[in-house]
Amino acid sequence: MIRTFSDLIALMEKNALSLATDSRKAEENNVFVFLPLAQSSHKGIQYPSIGFIADAIKNGAKYIVLTEENYTNFKNEYPLPDEISFTFVENTRSALGELAQIAFGTKNYPIPVLAVIGTNGKTTSSYLLEHLYKSCGKNPAVLGTVSYHWQGHFEDAPLTTPDCLTLHKALSDIKKAHCDVVIMEVSSHALDQNRVAGIEFDGAIFTNLTQDHLDYHENMENYFQAKAKIFLEMPKKNKAMSIFGNDTYGQRLIDLCPTAIPFYLHPKGSADCSCIKTDTPILHGQLKANSPQGLVIEHCFNGEKWELSTHLVGEHNACNILGVECLALQLGFSIADLQKLSTFAGVPGRLERIYDEKKNISYFVDYAHTPDALVHAQDALRKAGFNRIVTVFGCGGDRDRTKRPLMGKAVAEASDIVILTSDNPRTENPEQILDDIMPGLVTAKEVHRIANRKEALQFATKTAQNGDAVLIAGKGHETYQIIGKTKHHFSDQEIIKEELCK
Repeated sequence: MIRTFSDLIALMEKNALSLATDSRKAEENNVFVFLPLAQSSHKGIQYPSIGFIADAIKNGAKYIVLTEENYTNFKNEYPLPDEISFTFVENTRSALGELAQIAFGTKNYPIPVLAVIGTNGKTTSSYLLEHLYKSCGKNPAVLGTVSYHWQGHFEDAPLTTPDCLTLHKALSDIKKAHCDVVIMEVSSHALDQNRVAGIEFDGAIFTNLTQDHLDYHENMENYFQAKAKIFLEMPKKNKAMSIFGNDTYGQRLIDLCPTAIPFYLHPKGSADCSCIKTDTPILHGQLKANSPQGLVIEHCFNGEKWELSTHLVGEHNACNILGVECLALQLGFSIADLQKLSTFAGVPGRLERIYDEKKNISYFVDYAHTPDALVHAQDALRKAGFNRIVTVFGCGGDRDRTKRPLMGKAVAEASDIVILTSDNPRTENPEQILDDIMPGLVTAKEVHRIANRKEALQFATKTAQNGDAVLIAGKGHETYQIIGKTKHHFSDQEIIKEELCK
């Protein structure tokens, strides 16, 4: 039986049918949507074995959503059961989003959904937004790299942005929990694979774009086009857009999005922050103070000036704050509301400070795992006035190998002492990963190569001196290390605290 997509929508609305995309999870009377493989779109669309459709039917699915080509291939290999209906669509991922709206009641979603996009700064920005909403008496939900959490619910995040069904189920639960806003980190993979199908965003922040995930996207242009989708291909009337104008790719987006409001960070004393009102306002920020104690940021926006102080360290955090403020101003927050950001304590694993009072040494555990993120983290500590920068870092296995020497170069140029170690080696030989990094470290002042990460951290505590900052990069909030295909409990924070107690 062939059924139109509109008829299937009507049937779902009437009978509350459930959805499945995994043939193993298909159940009686399910709607099974046959999705393409999770690979970069520039490689074309490829589907898994057509036999998965037969498996779904065997497990009870009665309604199959697929392309007409998939249907032809299926009927050439398998008999067509009379009781099964097939619905043809051009794009099964987009169709899944529409069906998910019906299955989980997320169509015309009554709660604002905000997206944070970018290579670095997504997590800190999302937590800053959460803090702002909470400080103003609101009940936010957050879906991101560290966790998915809202009132009455917390779970560690397996993915920065979950799959489409998991996402719509979460939005349904968030609505039932009477939340006021959904703050979502949206990854380039999720945008490229259309995992956010069926979701209309009320606002978005673009933090930056630097080299990462080229094992998936292959080049920076593909990477940019994936990120840009949320601004260019998911329009919503009056959607608020906050875009970092210092970033080259951010400037491209600003040119493409005339209604977006850009934000800029200027070094101390370098900017004439004009506060003249314009048709398209611009948020300017300028550092007034940058020290181990934190930041003071001067602001100019649409005829008004103000200052904000924070215990967060580093210019990149000033950028994160400005991006959140830029979006918040568009969403109706006042300048007085923005002052509540001054009490934000930080994010687990994002320049998370562990302070050794006896020796006056600050250990910063950070998720930096790209060349740009390492540059910004080290630069932040250097400009804050620490005596020396000691950096402990490595690179993940089974990931983009081209960035490994670039990671080494980023550390060599900005650190006084480098301690090269393992990150999550996965199925690669840890020593080979370190070999790949070493060419970038040829200009480093002092390098220590210790593949065992625990031993590397212990060495760092013995090497650091009064007034130093120790940057422990790569794993951030993670409480595990992946060796082979096994996750072992491992926490940078726990090991440093244990060493400081000795």
